[in-house]
Amino acid sequence: MTEEKEYVHNPADCVCCRAGDVIGRMVRAFGPSSEARQHFRQSRVEFLKGIRKVVDDRIEKVSRAPHQKGSRIVVD
Repeated sequence: MTEEKEYVHNPADCVCCRAGDVIGRMVRAFGPSSEARQHFRQSRVEFLKGIRKVVDDRIEKVSRAPHQKGSRIVVD
């Protein structure tokens, strides 16, 4: 009976991991400046506030609507 060796992943030996590091550094080097990133972050916050306002308005509209009672259905 042969004994199987357990494979242990070593990121230093993995071409994909090294490529990911290189691509990550490249994206950070060519990415937007910290000032531009701050604008994008603030934009996301403002977008979410807009969504919250739409939901709040809808909740208010539904809350003001008169409650309708269900109808009766005769079952034989």
